[in-house]
Amino acid sequence: MKWPAALLTLSLVTLGGAMADARLAAPPVADGAITSAAFPAKLSDFGFFADGARQVPNTGVHPYALGTPLWSDGAEKLRFIYLPQGTQLIADGEGLLQFPVGAAILKTFAFGEGKDRRLIETRVLLHRADGWVALPYRWNAEQTDATLAIAGGRIDLVTPAGEAISYAIPNKNQCKTCHSIDNKVVPIGPKTRNLSVRWLGDMLKAGKLDRLPPGAATMPVWAGYTAKSPAEPFARAYLDVNCAHCHQPGGGASNSGLDLRWEQRDPHAFGIGKRPVAAGRGAGEYEFSIVAGHPDQSILLYRMASAAPGIAMPELGKASVDKQGVAVVRRWIAEMPE
Repeated sequence: MKWPAALLTLSLVTLGGAMADARLAAPPVADGAITSAAFPAKLSDFGFFADGARQVPNTGVHPYALGTPLWSDGAEKLRFIYLPQGTQLIADGEGLLQFPVGAAILKTFAFGEGKDRRLIETRVLLHRADGWVALPYRWNAEQTDATLAIAGGRIDLVTPAGEAISYAIPNKNQCKTCHSIDNKVVPIGPKTRNLSVRWLGDMLKAGKLDRLPPGAATMPVWAGYTAKSPAEPFARAYLDVNCAHCHQPGGGASNSGLDLRWEQRDPHAFGIGKRPVAAGRGAGEYEFSIVAGHPDQSILLYRMASAAPGIAMPELGKASVDKQGVAVVRRWIAEMPE
């Protein structure tokens, strides 16, 4: 499947004109702010952006995109990786890229378009000598900087679908809830199977990646889905990106026994004919996570299609329902042979 042009242009050499000038004029990224034990009060203290309001990355900060992105109430998300000078990413098959100490991963959430676009928050993962640290930063009304929001926060806004929601910025502990395997904070997004071959190739040519791994870009590109597309790979990719960070061995919801990772091939493990470990409000009146051929009897779809506390899945980072995601998973279940 082809990647949309907008994703392919996120390379190392796409900055031009005034943006390139801003990048050249900016002080270097503050490596000490990443590796020290401190929690910088301002996002600007790191120096990740030459122009924060326009999200122009500084030297050493590389924009990237995911083929199948995480749903977050329809927010636009701008993703970046910072690598210290002289370091590179290590490919590990189709899985998560391995980052050197001193690296950082950033994700900015924005709503609106053009002059009406507003940056809401930037979540930062810092790779320190003793492991990863996750910190949320909230953008100010002037859009000049973002402030550390250890306790999180809420913002009333309207989604691109026209829904008025109370958007939640996660607190520091909630960041760990999703970014945790075996109780250790880890990245969850930049897996080579969900990155474009062109982006990986650009990083390889620039000396920022050790090799082009097999299995790159094996997951489908969500933006390319149509009614004629096969439902299964899109549904499985969606569940991997949106749910598997908790629903896998060692994840925050590993006690459920549900494993929604892309590489899981046991139908019972990813929910078909599987009873929930604890039946409660979240299960509704249904008995199995997935009932083949019957999406409206499947707990997984019931929870995806709800925004109600105690029922909605995922539990964090969602105040509205992803109607397209629900439709794709519904079609996948409906097409399963009973």
